[in-house]
Amino acid sequence: MWFNFFKEFILWLSDIDARLLLIVNGAHSPFFDSVMWCISGRWIWVPFYAVLAYLLFRRMSWKRASICLVTIGLIILAADQTCATLIRPEIGRLRPANLNNPLSSFVHVVNGYRGGRCGFPSCHAANTFALAVFMSLVIRHKWFTVMMFSWAFVVSYSRMYLGVHYFGDLFCGATIGSLFAVLFYYLQNYLFKRLNI
Repeated sequence: MWFNFFKEFILWLSDIDARLLLIVNGAHSPFFDSVMWCISGRWIWVPFYAVLAYLLFRRMSWKRASICLVTIGLIILAADQTCATLIRPEIGRLRPANLNNPLSSFVHVVNGYRGGRCGFPSCHAANTFALAVFMSLVIRHKWFTVMMFSWAFVVSYSRMYLGVHYFGDLFCGATIGSLFAVLFYYLQNYLFKRLNI
C-alpha cells in the first residue's frame, strides 16, 4: 500500500517537473536564448566573483578573508562533488534535453547544447546557492542577501530555460549547496574562535 502510494507520488512529482520545464523552456525567444546562454556560462561571472572577494578583504582582516576564500573553495568542492560524483550516477535521471529522454523532442535546445547525460541534482544550483548562502551569512546586509539570492535564482532559472535541468534538479541542488554552506560557515566560525582570529 505505502509502496504504491510512494510510487504514485513520485510519478506525480515527475509530471509536475516535466510540465514546469516545458513552460519555462517553451517561453523562448532569440534574445533570451542569448541572455540565458550567457547567464549559464561560468567565465562571465569571474568579475562578479572578484568583487565578492574584494568585499571580503574590505570588511575583515586579511587572515579572515583568506580563510573565507578557502572555505568557499571547500564548500563548492563538497557541493559539486556530492552532486556530480556521489548522487548523479546513483539516481541516473536523464536531462530533459538528452536524446534518450522521450521529453527531449519537446525541448527547445540552444546552440545545440544538451548537457551531460544525467542532471539530478544540479551542480549549477548547488554551487550558486552555496555561495549565496555563505556570503549572506558572512556579509549580513539585507540588500546584499537579496542580490546574492537573485543571482543564484537567475542562474538556476537559466538551466531550466536551456532545457538541461528540471525544477526538481535545481531544488535539490540548491538544498545541498545551502546545507554545505551553513555547515562550513559554522565550522569556520569555530575555527576563528579556536585560533582567536
